[in-house]
Amino acid sequence: MARPSRSIVKTDAPIVEKMRTLSKPGVASLAQGIVHWAPPDAAIDAAANAARDPSSHAYGADAGLPELRTALAKKLRAKGLVNAEIMVTAGANQAFANVALTLLDAGDACLLFAPYYFNHKMMLDMRGCRVEVAPTDKRLLPTVEATRTVLDGGATCVVVVNPGNPSGAVIPEERLRALAALCGERGAWLVVDNTYEAFVYGAEHVLVEGPHVVNLFSFSKAYGLMGWRVGYVAYDPALGPEFLKAQDTIAICAAQCSQRAALAALEADADGRWTGSRVAALARAQKTHVLRALAPLGGCVGAADGAIYVIAKLPREDDEAVVEWLANKHGVAVIPGSACGLPGHIRVCYANLDEAACEAACARLEEACVELANGGGPPPS
Repeated sequence: MARPSRSIVKTDAPIVEKMRTLSKPGVASLAQGIVHWAPPDAAIDAAANAARDPSSHAYGADAGLPELRTALAKKLRAKGLVNAEIMVTAGANQAFANVALTLLDAGDACLLFAPYYFNHKMMLDMRGCRVEVAPTDKRLLPTVEATRTVLDGGATCVVVVNPGNPSGAVIPEERLRALAALCGERGAWLVVDNTYEAFVYGAEHVLVEGPHVVNLFSFSKAYGLMGWRVGYVAYDPALGPEFLKAQDTIAICAAQCSQRAALAALEADADGRWTGSRVAALARAQKTHVLRALAPLGGCVGAADGAIYVIAKLPREDDEAVVEWLANKHGVAVIPGSACGLPGHIRVCYANLDEAACEAACARLEEACVELANGGGPPPS
């Protein structure tokens, strides 16, 4: 009898799709990592114009629209990446798929830090890699010590998210450079997912580069282009021919209209004020509401000085049962920490609803947190 591959069977089911089944009418979602705002008007206009351009209906260059790659190279040079080749992808998840295919063989060991981004682990499992999971420090930051131990054990790749999904932790420059230096010394890859680079609050997001460093980026979050599927990957130029093999096999190219929209969004935010005002508003409003709601559980875990998430510790370990109870009884959806390698916790997103809707959802969440803190919740599983 024909069967699916062992690696795909081993791979976790997508947690966000599972949460959709709980998000019945009346359930407010603080689960999926999206923003509540639409793209800049210029991006929508550019996509509409591109749809009427016959060239948009043909395949484009594998690596991406030349004008977009030029603009992205300029942006990255301003942040210290001076020797990077850029490839535009169908979102940062496809960029990571290109990374897994280009840099790793089946059986290779790759380090993730818990809490990790669940899609990273899913891709590594599909690739047939051996995933090594190390704990973070009390601020939910990756550590040099754990990295050294795993690399000495034979791992060939380290993956970090900065700012963190689901932790919200921003890796300090000294720590990030130490990780890059250690990977360089050990002949290992360092992959840094910078999807939430625009989302920092009182912290600083930095980039590192090197022949062994690969950086991932996304247009989805800051520009509200989630459904348009545009991301990009920056790597040493020597890797270009190998990355093109993965790109040509998976997507050939990112959608032409989406790339035009991304370029227009980048140009509309040249001074950073379009995204900056929206990110600042999140910190003032939605994030404050979520932290207040989680206070009965002791507040958030870690620094949470970036991204659009906070992690909270539950007074019990069965986080999946708690998440189902939150949706069914209290009408609010969150992500179970077990999906991110951190059972007994929940991940709460504070960007996916406007302020009024977020405040209302957080009132429900706070009521549930009070109940949990007082020994309530679903029956023990």
